[in-house]
Amino acid sequence: MQADLHPHGEAESVDVNVIAARISSRKAVIGVVGMGYVGQPLAIGAHKKGFRVIGFDTDPVKVSDLNAGRSGIGTIPDHQILEMRESGRFRATGAQEDLAQADVVMICVPTPLTRFREPDLSFVEQTSRTIARSLRPGQVICLESTTYPGTTVEVVRPILEATGLKVGKDVFLAFSPEREDPGNVQFHTAIIPKVVGADDDASRRLAHAFYSALVDSIVPVSSSATAEAVKLTENIFRCVNIALVNELKHIYGRMGINVWEVIDAASTKPFGFMPFYPGPGLGGHCIPIDPFYLAWKAREFEVPTRFIELAGEVNSAEPRAVVNAIGAALSARKKLSLNGARILLLGLAYKKNVDDLRESPALVIMDDLIIRGAQVEYFDPWIAEVPQTRAHPALAGRRSIVWRPQAFAESFDAALIVTDHDKVDYAELVSSMDLIVDTRNATRNILQGRERIVLA
Repeated sequence: MQADLHPHGEAESVDVNVIAARISSRKAVIGVVGMGYVGQPLAIGAHKKGFRVIGFDTDPVKVSDLNAGRSGIGTIPDHQILEMRESGRFRATGAQEDLAQADVVMICVPTPLTRFREPDLSFVEQTSRTIARSLRPGQVICLESTTYPGTTVEVVRPILEATGLKVGKDVFLAFSPEREDPGNVQFHTAIIPKVVGADDDASRRLAHAFYSALVDSIVPVSSSATAEAVKLTENIFRCVNIALVNELKHIYGRMGINVWEVIDAASTKPFGFMPFYPGPGLGGHCIPIDPFYLAWKAREFEVPTRFIELAGEVNSAEPRAVVNAIGAALSARKKLSLNGARILLLGLAYKKNVDDLRESPALVIMDDLIIRGAQVEYFDPWIAEVPQTRAHPALAGRRSIVWRPQAFAESFDAALIVTDHDKVDYAELVSSMDLIVDTRNATRNILQGRERIVLA
C-alpha cells in the first residue's frame, strides 16, 4: 500500500540516544490522535507525567470543547481537562500540520467492522496518511487501536515509508494495545500494565522508553504482531466465556436454577475457576468486534475459527432472546402480547456507569421491541438523548424519561433492566411495578416483591 505523498528526500542522521533522552527528560512533545475514550485518558496520563501534549481530532466540536476545558465524556471529569489547559502544556487541534511538532504520536482511532463483519481500517489508514504528510526524522509512532496481527507492519509501515523515511532508522514504529476500562474507578492509565511490541531494536527501545515514562509496568513482547495478538486474545477470552455463561443461563433457566447463584457459589473455589456473568448481549468497542478481526485474518492462513465464531453467534443471539423473554413474561403474567405493550427500558449504555453507546445491545433490543409493536420509553442517568448511530438511525433523538416511579405503574406494563447502572434505585422500581424483567441480576439484593421479578 502506497501513500499518495511526495518523498521527503534524504533523511538527516537520527540519534536514538538523543530521542530517548528527550523522552526521559520530559522534553518530548506527545501527540494523541483521536481524543475519545482511549485518547483522552492517555493524554491526561502523559500530561500528569510532565509531558507537553497535543490532542488531535477531526471533530471541530470536540476540539472546541477540549480547549474550553470540557471532556465530553461522562467518565472523564471536566476538571481534568481544565487542569491540563490551565497548565499551558495541553491544547487540542484539528490542524494536521501540527503533527510535525510531536516527538511521539499515539494513534487512538476506531477500528470498527464493515456491514459484512470485516475489518474497517479506514480510520487507521487515513490517520497514517495524515501523519506521513508531516512526518519528520526522529518521530516515534505508536498504534494503540485494536486490530488484527500484522496491521502495524502491513498497513501503517508502508504508508510511513512511502515518504522515503525508513522505519527503524529514520522514524520508529510500535504497537501498544489500549487497556482502558471506562467506568472502572479501580484502574487508571498509569497503573495498568502496558504491553509494547515493535519489529526493530531501535523502535522497541524508544517505545519502551516512552511507555515506561507513562505507566508503572511494561510488558515487552518480541513484535508488533505479538502485541496485536495479545489484545485480541484478552477480548476473545472474555467473549468465549461470556458466551458460555449465556448458554448456561438458558440451560439452567429451563431447570429452574438461578445461574447467578451458581456462578457466585462456584466463585468460592480458590483455583481453577474465574467468574463471568451472562447478560443481554455484548457491547462496547472491543468484545463484539475483536473476534471477527481474528477470524477474518485467520482465513488468510486457511485456519478455521469455529470456536470463536460460535461464541460470536451465541452472544449475538442474546438481544433477541431478551425480547422473547419479556414477551413470554407479559403473556404469562398479564395475558398481554408485545404488540401494544408499554415497556420501560432501563439502561442504554453498553455497560454500567458509562455514557458509551457503541455496539450496545440495548439499541438492538429497543429496535426489535418497536418492530414487534411495543411502545418503548427508556431511562438512563448517563444518556439523556440517543445520538445518531449508523445501525439504529430511527432511534436518534429519543430522550430519557424523568425518574418518577410513582407514575410507572400507570404508564408501563413492564420494566426491562438492560444496563445495571448504580445510579438507579432498583428497590423503588420493584415497589412501583408488578413486572420487572432483569437481564443483569441488578435486583439481586431486593427481598420484598421478588415475585414481581423475572430473570432473563
